[in-house]
Amino acid sequence: MLTDIEIAQQAKMLKIGQIAEKLGISEDEIEPYGHYKAKLSQELFERTANNPDGKLILVTAINPTPAGEGKTTTSVGLCEGMNKIGKKACLALREPSLGPVFGVKGGAAGGGYSQVVPMEDINLHFTGDMHAITAANNLLAAMLDNHLHQGNSLNINVKRILFKRCLDMNDRALRGTIVGLGGRMDGVPREDGFQITVASEIMAILCLASDLDDLKKRLGNILVAYTHDNKPVFARDLGAVGAMTALLRDALNPNLVQTLENNPAIIHGGPFANIAHGCNSVRATKLALKLADYTITEAGFGSDLGAEKFFDIKCRFAGLKPSCVVLVATIRALKYNGGVAKADLGSENVDALKKGIVNLGVHIENMQKYGVPVVVAINHFAADSDAEIAVVREYCEGKGVRVAFSDVFLKGGEGAIELANEVVSTIENEESNFAPLYDEKLPIKEKVAKIAADIYRADGVVYTAKAEKAIKEIEELGLDKVPVCVAKTQYSLSDDPAKLGHPKDFKITVSDVRVSAGAGFVVVYTGDIMTMPGLPKVPAAEKIDVDSHGTISGLF
Repeated sequence: MLTDIEIAQQAKMLKIGQIAEKLGISEDEIEPYGHYKAKLSQELFERTANNPDGKLILVTAINPTPAGEGKTTTSVGLCEGMNKIGKKACLALREPSLGPVFGVKGGAAGGGYSQVVPMEDINLHFTGDMHAITAANNLLAAMLDNHLHQGNSLNINVKRILFKRCLDMNDRALRGTIVGLGGRMDGVPREDGFQITVASEIMAILCLASDLDDLKKRLGNILVAYTHDNKPVFARDLGAVGAMTALLRDALNPNLVQTLENNPAIIHGGPFANIAHGCNSVRATKLALKLADYTITEAGFGSDLGAEKFFDIKCRFAGLKPSCVVLVATIRALKYNGGVAKADLGSENVDALKKGIVNLGVHIENMQKYGVPVVVAINHFAADSDAEIAVVREYCEGKGVRVAFSDVFLKGGEGAIELANEVVSTIENEESNFAPLYDEKLPIKEKVAKIAADIYRADGVVYTAKAEKAIKEIEELGLDKVPVCVAKTQYSLSDDPAKLGHPKDFKITVSDVRVSAGAGFVVVYTGDIMTMPGLPKVPAAEKIDVDSHGTISGLF
């Protein structure tokens, strides 16, 4: 069987201008980066501003397991399937981060015969967006340290610097660092640290900004430090905003590529969902809605993280109104939630499926709380038995939701026709009454309590002394009347990754709270969450190689 990269390398791609034509985009409205990818221009945004919006479909999933769910693969396949049944559909996805590409998780370009291409470009440097975000972030950090070195006229307290450097790579050695060592001319010594680029506030800002002016305003609002008398210092106080915007000017524009079946895909932005807000850019999604009748987007990890933030942060800020939610699961993953070891998932086990399917049930109920119709997509495997399939169909029927089985990994769009028809029928026959879960003007603790109770099903929330102090300070600054972005493990509805299925009798522990004033939300840290991941014992990087002709291998 061919690997993902071998399938992608055999694809017959169309020149990017031909893909643009499918969306009614002229040659003058794209900025090609080679033959098969391009930036979409600001002029295109302006020309299409008055176009009616198409229908928005969110693809999310149950809690991820080692068995795999195939959320991005399903998203790509659904776009192929929609186009196969005669609908004008466009993808709006996140960009992969280099860290997971060389680590353990893998990229975010789909899989099998349901991928976006050029796969190597998308998973590696792409159009340079990640590098631009990294550079803008580290420019601000450099200007902050230069300000300290040049006399510190703002009276910044080096013990109360909040802003970190970043790098788009998994590197645990950079979690805690000391800068400024050396002689008098080498800066002011202080503790510092790195986070991965996709967890940075600059990434969140790029994904939520509506245009260049909004980008500049948000960059200026980044809270970087406090003075010795506890007054806030923002990025605008350091005079960094103009230069940061210059670095991000091109990165602000979305990227156009294609699927294996030559359908359009707009890929832009890539915040993680377990430590950031987990959605592609507002600009990419809104542009896709102007260009296609159906826009298919996704949110990271399970619905308790990505979808919750998509609804409560992205949709709130952008005024988006989703028409349908596609909730992805596999029978294998549901059996894993029921206690079956990964090695035994290929064997029929109806009892374990019935035990683990409660995880799917919680995610269905959670999505229904937002007033959006739900379609369950079961990513089909050959080992799924008729008895197991019957259990899933009966369970979904009892929950009042449609279910479709897809086989997009092996069959591409042909394997998504059942799912595509169910999604279209749902949109045409069921009304969406979308509304966010909470009022962002509520106190921080009330917002967290609402998410913990309604989405995680926790019995309550416990705050450390550090978190209590942070909340008080944020409230005193008047920066608390915004949505919350919860940093939590993706593997469980709780903050304990070992608790699978539908955990009960637990409380969420909040260890810290930080304001991302530029992004426009408050980050709430739960459990043991790292903002700079490490590499596994055997990194994926060890398998990647390039031959004498420049052909890459081992990239999935």
